[in-house]
Amino acid sequence: MKRRNTIIIDYGRTHYPLTPGREVPDRRAGKFVQVRNDETEYLIFSPMELTPYHADLVERFCEERKIPGSYVRERRRYDIHDPSWVVVGGGKFEADSRKKIVILYDNSMAYGRFDARELKEKIRRTKELGDYEIRIE
Repeated sequence: MKRRNTIIIDYGRTHYPLTPGREVPDRRAGKFVQVRNDETEYLIFSPMELTPYHADLVERFCEERKIPGSYVRERRRYDIHDPSWVVVGGGKFEADSRKKIVILYDNSMAYGRFDARELKEKIRRTKELGDYEIRIE
């Protein structure tokens, strides 16, 4: 199995400061998706109020990177048209920056469950969450 770089994208880091009077809270929850190409694996986190569906995360990620795709409304799914990219799955998260804990759990109705194999190790190699306790339920 090829070792990919793991990149954390946290849309909460940009969302909360744009809301007047709000900072990034110490305790957060929301949804996340796991997206891969040949070289990189992305874990994309977002607060529920910003992206109520996992497809919203995938759509935003693809639009920012000019990756072709389309939203399938009746399935609440965003399909990527570039075969070098794949949405592995998704779930929900809870994070506490004071306690330095991230909990990943559940699954995505559109994409299925995330791939938990070696996920703790991948996250530990990132600068954003490398010193956090990672729990996968």
